[in-house]
Amino acid sequence: MRFVLYLIWRELSYLIKLRQAYLLSAWNSSRISSRTVLFTNVPDEYLTHQRLHRMFSGVSQVWLTSDFAHLEEQVDDVNKTALKLEGGEMKLIQKAVKAAVKSRKGSGADGQTTQPKPTSWNEFVASKDRPTHRLKLLIGKKVDTIDYGKDHLRELLPEVQASQRSHIAGKEKLLNAVFIEFETMAAAQTASAITIHDKPATFVARQTGILPGEIIWKNLKMNSWNRSLRRGLATAFIFAMILFWSFPVAVVGIISNVNYLTGNVPFLRWINDIPQAVVAKLAGAITLSEVEQQTQSWYFAFQVIQVFLITTFTSGATAVASQIVSNPASAVPLLAQNLPKASNFYISYFVLFGVAQAAKYLINIGGLVGILILSKFAGTPRKKYDKWMALTAPSWGSEYPVFTNLGVIAISYAIIAPLVLGFATVGLALIYIAYKYNMLYVFSTNIDTKGACYARAMQQLLVGVYLAEFCLLGLFAINIGNSAVAVGPVVLQVILIIVTIVFHIALKRKLYPLVSKLPMNLLEESDNRHRRTGIGKTVSDGGTARNDSNEMHPGYEGKDEIVTSGPEGTGLVSGAAANFGDAYRIKAETGDIANGAGQPQKRSLFQRLFRPQSQSAAETSASLDARFREPVHPYDVQEARKAYLHPAIVAKPPVVWLARDSLGVSMKEVSDINEKLAVHGVEATDEGAIVNQKGKVEWVEESARQAPLWDGRVMY
Repeated sequence: MRFVLYLIWRELSYLIKLRQAYLLSAWNSSRISSRTVLFTNVPDEYLTHQRLHRMFSGVSQVWLTSDFAHLEEQVDDVNKTALKLEGGEMKLIQKAVKAAVKSRKGSGADGQTTQPKPTSWNEFVASKDRPTHRLKLLIGKKVDTIDYGKDHLRELLPEVQASQRSHIAGKEKLLNAVFIEFETMAAAQTASAITIHDKPATFVARQTGILPGEIIWKNLKMNSWNRSLRRGLATAFIFAMILFWSFPVAVVGIISNVNYLTGNVPFLRWINDIPQAVVAKLAGAITLSEVEQQTQSWYFAFQVIQVFLITTFTSGATAVASQIVSNPASAVPLLAQNLPKASNFYISYFVLFGVAQAAKYLINIGGLVGILILSKFAGTPRKKYDKWMALTAPSWGSEYPVFTNLGVIAISYAIIAPLVLGFATVGLALIYIAYKYNMLYVFSTNIDTKGACYARAMQQLLVGVYLAEFCLLGLFAINIGNSAVAVGPVVLQVILIIVTIVFHIALKRKLYPLVSKLPMNLLEESDNRHRRTGIGKTVSDGGTARNDSNEMHPGYEGKDEIVTSGPEGTGLVSGAAANFGDAYRIKAETGDIANGAGQPQKRSLFQRLFRPQSQSAAETSASLDARFREPVHPYDVQEARKAYLHPAIVAKPPVVWLARDSLGVSMKEVSDINEKLAVHGVEATDEGAIVNQKGKVEWVEESARQAPLWDGRVMY
């Protein structure tokens, strides 16, 4: 157990060093999110740019949050209508191609091999065969999908664009949440750590380093009372679920020792005649990373209680059932003495789980089915593109507890049933190999907890230490009444438990603050270094913009259109324009990035394994991937200003992407859409995909970057 405690301390010490190197790297320090803090429950009188700029020092930009509910509904309507129009157009094109091939009016050749002239659909398809749909399910009015889509978009888009401009100008109702970007990471951390308002639960700093894509915008509307109530109800629901699942899990525990049970209790031998048992398998947060961390806590409790404790107790009970029947008074000592017999369940569990999970991760059945099977039935280029581009995203909140619970089980049985350790090693090794492969080549995620989930998992492993120690204490205490010799082991075990508690308290007091915060001395060194090298430098609008950035929505024409705060500060955005410029580039030498101290000194294997706290920042930085030594691509003014605006406020109409056919129908439809809707920002194209002679959509996967839907990712 002492070695386990040491490993937990070592992993946390190394995590702190790695986290500091990552957060202070040129790549992360140059991101807007690294210097941005979200504040919730902000009083109405503070919802002005002037008040916020006066309250905090070193403010770069401020984003106020307007009530986006109605605008969000409008934008959703636009997106659904555009996608419906796209689907209707593709059905019409496919019908035309199939009709042409059938009647031999068209060649049916692939659209990429010929350059047809625009042709009207009515040469191949009758009017009654055009795609239609109902405005409401079953009872709604039936309309022509294509005509309705064009007309509805022409009606909706001017309203949406006017509403977007109204939000940007600050004319809409404001929510009690603001995003503030500071000039330095030190200023951001200071602002998030201090007490801002004298009223409790007011002006709460929710999170630093929040990514725009992580925000759960609807939850920004909640006040502190509503959020606390929801969290309480969610916790109660989780507790009820844990209680409810205790019964079926207990059955699994009984089944795990069914052979022993039927061999010793004659009237239950009929159980041997049944088929082989099937192994059972198993709010109010502002950001997705917050959701994952809360889920991790809840799900870990569920895993430990259901997968481990309930199964262990019921397995131990069935293993001594025949003896308890003959002598009920011996129930407690017999359970304690025979508890190791429950380990047979976990021996099977580790091997089965390890093999099954490794196979699951390597096969990746979801992606396999999506790309090889479902994509063949996709009726539009967009659907094919989405199937191809979508990557599996692990859910940290539900992934970590499963593996942490395996560690808890192994640690708990380390002394009373050491054989479990061998099988645990095999199972976890298989999972590690498969998981590492997926993390490198398959998985992708937009959720960044900055090591918080791993730190929480390390702390949760201590549950296994406590369970093992209390189990040993129970085994020793059983014989106190029969032998005075048992007193010594009991006293020693009590001392060990006290030592573990002291270690846990010291761990939380000394290491955990460094897991959640960056030390000011490193922040000061980093900020000084970045001032010298140009990172975080604010310049005028005359800088060079990104080459791959998209033009803003027509409602935002002009580089200053997005900021209309004026002297009264009524706009949603205020402050500096952006952080960019060629001066952004810094030296890539390891020492320059880490602490300006030159090349790191190499340490021995013993030091790396047993003294992680002595590792220098330069050495830790050297272990990071080379890409972290360079800053992110410079932002242009518009990208910086819209970073923390609600997506509906800066949304553009989706591209209507059709597949080109050899008849020229797609060209005609594209021309018609652009003629009617281009003035409102709608763009239609038939580039990058074709309809073959069977009426199936095809596109070249290797040309994903040239696809109309490709949008360069902005690293906020």
